[in-house]
Amino acid sequence: MYNNYKEKLVRFYNRDKRMPTYTEMLDLFGFKSKNAVARLVDKFIEEGIVTKDHLGRLLADASFNSIPMLGSVKAGFPEDVAEEMKETINIEDYLIAKKENSYMLTVDGDSMIDAHIADGDMVLVEKTNTAKDGQIVIANVDGEFTMKYFRKDKNNRVWLEPANKDFKPIYPKIYLNITAVVKAVIRKY
Repeated sequence: MYNNYKEKLVRFYNRDKRMPTYTEMLDLFGFKSKNAVARLVDKFIEEGIVTKDHLGRLLADASFNSIPMLGSVKAGFPEDVAEEMKETINIEDYLIAKKENSYMLTVDGDSMIDAHIADGDMVLVEKTNTAKDGQIVIANVDGEFTMKYFRKDKNNRVWLEPANKDFKPIYPKIYLNITAVVKAVIRKY
């Protein structure tokens, strides 16, 4: 029964992106008293599933965003694979190193298709004003924002290079400012 309460709590958190209030937990768990909710919350805290902030609000444990990591799969010839849970992985922690500097963008266009970034994909980017040669960046070039490979030669000349032969490199006429570096691409099938 306890696991059922935890599953309901995790579902609420994943749906609403926040922890429920004690009043909401009455309905969520089918309890008649807040005292019953308080006892269950104490058990959640004891198990390390939730914590409280300095104001007494519930905070989710990192496991709320975790999914099972079952191992690896061959991309070559087929092979029997026994499904065995190896560990769990928190996608957010895996992809986002600096959450306060990260945001998502939806890709519009196909100038980066040969880098496996297609129209409609989402990219996770990290704010920065510098980039290394070869990194995929979000840049402001002469007042227009775009996503391309950042290029810099030994003479410190900079330009943006598409990953599609149908597009030409972009050389700034006035300025080229890096605003972010692409950290991950997300595509839903």
